Amino acid sequence: YGFINTCLKSLVVEKYGEETWEKLRLQAGVQDSFLTFEVYKDEITMQLVDKACKVLGVPADIVLREFGKYFFEFCKRSGYDHMLRTLGGNLYEFIENLDALHSYLSLSYQANIEVLVLFCFFLQEMNAPSFRVEKNEDGSMHLHYYSDRRGLCHIVPGIISAAALDFFNIEISMKIVNQTEEEERTGKKEHIVFLVTQNPLFPCKERNEFSSSSQCLLESENQIENQLNKEDLEKAKNANGDRGNSVCPVKKSHWKTLRGIIALGKGKLLRGFDPVYPKSLWIDTKTFCNGLPFHMVFDKELKVKQAGVSIQKIVPGLQTMGICLDQYFRIVHPEVPFTISSIQKFINSQFVFQTRREMMPESWKERPMLELRGQMMWMESLQCMLYLCSPLLRSLHELEERQMHIADIAPHDVTRDLILLNQQRLAEMELSNQLERKKEELRILSKHLEEEKKKTEALLYAMLPQHVANQLKEGKRVEAGEFKECTILFSDVVTFTNICAQCEPIQIVLMLNSMYLRFDRLTTVHDVYKVETIGDAYMVVGGVPVPVPTHAERVANFALGMIMAAKGVQNPVSGNPIQIRVGIHTGPVLAGVVGEKMPRYCLFGDTVNIASRMESHGVPSKIHLSSSAYQCLKYKNFEITERGEIEVKGKGKMHTYFLIRNKAATENEIMGKP
Repeated sequence: YGFINTCLKSLVVEKYGEETWEKLRLQAGVQDSFLTFEVYKDEITMQLVDKACKVLGVPADIVLREFGKYFFEFCKRSGYDHMLRTLGGNLYEFIENLDALHSYLSLSYQANIEVLVLFCFFLQEMNAPSFRVEKNEDGSMHLHYYSDRRGLCHIVPGIISAAALDFFNIEISMKIVNQTEEEERTGKKEHIVFLVTQNPLFPCKERNEFSSSSQCLLESENQIENQLNKEDLEKAKNANGDRGNSVCPVKKSHWKTLRGIIALGKGKLLRGFDPVYPKSLWIDTKTFCNGLPFHMVFDKELKVKQAGVSIQKIVPGLQTMGICLDQYFRIVHPEVPFTISSIQKFINSQFVFQTRREMMPESWKERPMLELRGQMMWMESLQCMLYLCSPLLRSLHELEERQMHIADIAPHDVTRDLILLNQQRLAEMELSNQLERKKEELRILSKHLEEEKKKTEALLYAMLPQHVANQLKEGKRVEAGEFKECTILFSDVVTFTNICAQCEPIQIVLMLNSMYLRFDRLTTVHDVYKVETIGDAYMVVGGVPVPVPTHAERVANFALGMIMAAKGVQNPVSGNPIQIRVGIHTGPVLAGVVGEKMPRYCLFGDTVNIASRMESHGVPSKIHLSSSAYQCLKYKNFEITERGEIEVKGKGKMHTYFLIRNKAATENEIMGKP
């Protein structure tokens, strides 16, 4: 389920960071997020574990053990700790009831929350892992683990040790003592036997409190025994009811009688509990079979000795006492052969029986087969097995499919309530699944929206300076700014009017696009701001909108790059490289945003006019400099030649120069190539 993969992602992100997860995910070829109750292939989880071992450089057993510990904490954070705590009062009971937890979850959630089995980790639509625990005389335990999924056994110590420390305050060590292909159960499963040893963790304070409590209990016992007389004891017995007198054939001391009556602290008995049994069973056979309508008793040869009335109604063959049980039923869980010895070995597990279709009445053969779920109890004195069970039904729909009714189930059987409650729960879970899918859709849409937002911002920043664009987005007014010194460049294509007259419009568009793509890349290389393009004219400024002392050098290097880049653009008329004129001037400008519908960042001032005149009075494939631009560049490792005085329209005579090359930079550096 997605719950498992989400947990694995959370572990990697929390311990190693987002970048490690992204690297691992890409190598495994899986998506970034997983739906909690969506079923994913086992290969995805195994691929993630395999890549985690390679990326992190850690052996698989350590990765799986750490994942097991983290998975336990992940389940707690997800709200399942209360359910897990109630499984048992000690580690033995906890492990012993893991299979029962799976049985409950698969029934009540219709296999949608099976993530909790071993805490159901490896369970999807295949058989769940199964556990069997044996106590040893030295206090250790042997934990038998069965699973269809091979190679995942190292998760078990991680989860069990985390649960032992959190729930029971004990440290345990687990080591594999046997690993086989199991033979006792049907099907081929991995059978791992762990030796579990426990080391209690009592802090000093807690240990002292425990010792003083024991002493206090002993003193309390002696005090009560001295104070209570026989008359008080008789009253205590009478308070328990007349039945107590008839069911206690063995004489007991005063204290032994009181220990079932007097409690100390929060409902805890002073001593252990000893049950009392009647001399004979006070229930007749008919009442027993009606009160427990789904039960069966069978002997070592699997011959049926007794059956409840409801199971007789569904499987009429059981009315013939002495028939073999395995003729009418097969064992679904646990996967063991249908023999007394196999059942006794897994007697602590919940057993699921399913009726055999060929033995059912004709009216039942078109319906889904009935499944029974319950526990086995061995009766030593009778040498028989009692199977106390209930119909395994998850919803009203399943009840109707088998043409059964609530009345067929005993009033005391919680299966009645479970079926009704599960209807509401399934509806809630379906709603939860829909909400989760919508959440995932919104996340994807949000991601796409963010990508589109970045594209829009990139387009906006190409039209306007970033700080200006941000001010406009925030609805602020952008004030015009004065820049005392900047360098402006203009360029145009030589004989552009003649080219346009002799070519198709599309050829002109392709030529200009090819040229401008090259120029635009150079603006990034030399960090200059592209103001605008009009036809074949290209305008660039250095030192605006962010003032920098190197504005002239940047624009000069950009101009040299333009001349080189233009050689790669073909004239559609002649087939030769195009020629451009470039003019540069340095001086003060006023800059601001003009317009609202199509705002533009424009430059104003005589500096713009002079830069334009430098371009229009320039020479093909040459960079024409004004005297102010020359003053900024003459000591900056540029080779510059003097042009002399020329007549400039509207400005009179001006002394100008030509920029030849940068003596300190190579052609590749100018073009921004490695």
